[in-house]
Amino acid sequence: MAINVKNNQNLVDQLIEWDQKHFLHPTSSVRAHQQNGPEHIFMEGNGVRVKDIYGNEYIDGLSALWNVNLGYGRTDLGEAAKKQMETLPFSSSFNNYSNEQAIKLAHKISKLAPGDLNVSFFTSGGSESNESVFKIIRHYWKLKGQEKRTKIISLGRAYHGVTMGASSATGMDTFRTFSTAHSPDFIQAMPYLTDCEKGKKNDLNFEHSIRGIIEREGEDKIAAVILEPIQGAGGVNVPPGGYLQAVRDLCNEYGIFMIADEVICGFGRTGKMFGVENWNVVPDFMTVAKGITSGYIPLGAVIMKDSFRDELASLTDNILFHGFTYSGHPTSCAVALKTLEVLENENIISHVKDMEAVVLERFETLKNRHFNVTNDRCVGLLGAFDVLKDPSSNTRFAPEQNAAMVVARGCNKRGLIVRPVMYKGANSVVFAPPLVANKSDINEAMNIFSEALKEFEKKVK
Repeated sequence: MAINVKNNQNLVDQLIEWDQKHFLHPTSSVRAHQQNGPEHIFMEGNGVRVKDIYGNEYIDGLSALWNVNLGYGRTDLGEAAKKQMETLPFSSSFNNYSNEQAIKLAHKISKLAPGDLNVSFFTSGGSESNESVFKIIRHYWKLKGQEKRTKIISLGRAYHGVTMGASSATGMDTFRTFSTAHSPDFIQAMPYLTDCEKGKKNDLNFEHSIRGIIEREGEDKIAAVILEPIQGAGGVNVPPGGYLQAVRDLCNEYGIFMIADEVICGFGRTGKMFGVENWNVVPDFMTVAKGITSGYIPLGAVIMKDSFRDELASLTDNILFHGFTYSGHPTSCAVALKTLEVLENENIISHVKDMEAVVLERFETLKNRHFNVTNDRCVGLLGAFDVLKDPSSNTRFAPEQNAAMVVARGCNKRGLIVRPVMYKGANSVVFAPPLVANKSDINEAMNIFSEALKEFEKKVK
């Protein structure tokens, strides 16, 4: 329960002081934190709403970090964790040890994943999943006697995580240049050059395409291509029709592995179980996390074709020297199994498609009411719109005007948490509520958007 501030102001002040003294926050301004303390201290959540230490309630329009898909306060997920903790809280998966929940989850994923993606390697989260898939693929090429196949091609504006390899694959400079460990084996391609990937070499951007990079670097140097079915942190960038299939065909042509980063898109977010299913494409690997447990407990996975696993086994009888203490964590796997059960039994994914239509309709209303709103997009419950100075000429606001940030802050003070994306001049506002959001929740959120936009319009006139 939220604290009664009137009677517990000393406790509130103590928490703020301890937060500033002892908690280094991820992906946050250290200086702002030291000067101002935490932006929010959340105490409880129910459904699509969270409540802070002062009792203020917010619609969570980003599902925390795109991961609390089933919303807050699910006692069934808590009971699944409790039951497993009381039975077998932890068990190692090293040395071919196993546990019931990890086995059942791997089997369940094989039934849900497209094509012959039937084998799972478990991790603790998305960065670990992407780090793992890079290492496993490079290990494979080494066993095949093709040690030079080390390069990974990813897309500009992509986000793949913050571990060494994952941040090197991320197509956002702010993450890539954070440390000095960026690897030159990771190369960014310009996204969505469909014609180039199909072979149009006279395109002005051909050299920046995936195909152009392969031809420049040499196919014998390329280990894999990784992409998000829909880019999340980069601004909810939806690929044009035919793009994913063009990349799939290109990888087939050159014998290069295709990795789909489904960390955000997986488990219902886009109105399909996995994002690639919106384009009927089957990659060689999928990396997942976030929605697999609805964020209630950490878990991730690399999902691969069983033919790949079988070839690994045929190439060597040595130990696979890669793994994490919490790979196949039985409590995490138990929560994941319950999450997938809820997704199916409560027809969540069908509901998401219904709510997609509501979001698109309300985005259209926002565009009609507010001159600066444009480029609205939404697949499932993964949506965004842009805030431009003049949409008709694609004129952007000056960077110092922080348009998307101002709108997001206006939403926040009215009880709606959303995410601004301003990378390289973009001014996108992201809306990705829990998958259980209903029409009333969405309408309330859109009304708050409208009020925040009205306030913004007065500031920029």
